[in-house]
Amino acid sequence: MAGSVEILAALRELANSKQIDRTELHELLKDGILAALGKKYGPTVQAEVEIDDAVGDIKIVILKKVVEAVTDEVIEIDIEEARYEDPDYQAGDIMEIPVDFNEFGRSAVQACKQRIVQRVREGERTKIRDEFSSRVGDLLSGEIQQIERGKIVLLLNKFREAEAIIPYREQNHRETYTQGEPIRAVLKRIEETPKGPRLILSRADALFVQALFRLEVPEIQSGIVEIRAASREVGSRTKIAVVSKDDGIDPVGACVGLKGARVQAVVQELGGERIDIVPWSADPERFAKLALAPAKVARVFSDATTKTIQAVVDEDQLSLAIGRNGQNVRLASELTGWKIDLYSSREWLERGGEMPLFAPLPGDEAADVPLAAIEGLPTATVAVLEAGGYRTLNDIIDLDRDDFLRLPGIAPEEADRIIAILDELTEEGNEAAAPAPATGPESA
Repeated sequence: MAGSVEILAALRELANSKQIDRTELHELLKDGILAALGKKYGPTVQAEVEIDDAVGDIKIVILKKVVEAVTDEVIEIDIEEARYEDPDYQAGDIMEIPVDFNEFGRSAVQACKQRIVQRVREGERTKIRDEFSSRVGDLLSGEIQQIERGKIVLLLNKFREAEAIIPYREQNHRETYTQGEPIRAVLKRIEETPKGPRLILSRADALFVQALFRLEVPEIQSGIVEIRAASREVGSRTKIAVVSKDDGIDPVGACVGLKGARVQAVVQELGGERIDIVPWSADPERFAKLALAPAKVARVFSDATTKTIQAVVDEDQLSLAIGRNGQNVRLASELTGWKIDLYSSREWLERGGEMPLFAPLPGDEAADVPLAAIEGLPTATVAVLEAGGYRTLNDIIDLDRDDFLRLPGIAPEEADRIIAILDELTEEGNEAAAPAPATGPESA
């Protein structure tokens, strides 16, 4: 009796420490006892186990079939031997032989313990897979347990049984890590090992930046704003492309937050890493222009067969478009999924590019026209544009329809009207800049 009481006490402690349901542990204990019986009496032994947790009792009976001639002593008993216990036994009856738990011996108890530990581990591994298989990309928090050979081993806050590591290649090497300090990282993948599933976390992947924005931006959590693409050079710069499912919500503004509070929270977690947030576009040419921000792109040409973008920028924008050591164009290319070739306006024209990039107004090549002087542009529209910081034709000549829609007071119809006016002015400028037909004897 004492042995069963101790086992059940240990069982309750195990249920609390492993957060396993008591009923499940009872089943594990029964399996362990059956394994111990098999080790003591033989692998074919048949038995029933009843556990009374209330009184701390474990009842075990071995089942043997009453037969005329025994062929397997483990599961059969001779009828004459059975009738010593009860004269009423007949061939074919099942005899129940009580077994004292304390009679198991050390080896039997050890077999029981091993079976329970094995099943508990299998259950933990299954729970880890079930818990995290659908959480790749989620932000996890924990404590640095140890640092060995460059690898950070974490003790997760909410699932301490899980093995979680941040490999050296998934770390931000501008950061320093100390044993015992709290840390956050994104779940990048799950690896299967002989010891069970291992969680691979990262602070270097672009997924980490996306997870931080999901934490800081309610519109992303609710699904109104979505991060469609991201590219990153850890410790230096990240670009993300966002889109809104609600025309009334500016996705870039939502990520930036009031006075930049949201993006600054992310920047602080990244140790001052620079973040560019741009609107996503299904049009690869427009997306490339946006992805090259903060540089202002004059024109883009795309080749869908090679997934190549040729982007032309003014001379003073070239270094900004390229970025330090080519970082800006490299990240923009990764963000869009297209190869981006950059050209200055001068280089583009020297290579035989088309018309001048910024066609002057007819009749005055050097002048910049105030918005109020543009024919067909309503006074109310001029007022909205000026309130947004746009005062001349050159200020709006390179804006797209979406740029106008972001201004409060510009409806889709009005944005279309502005684009049509700009297209007409550009066409007129190109016609004025075209050389006149040749005259004289040679043309006759």
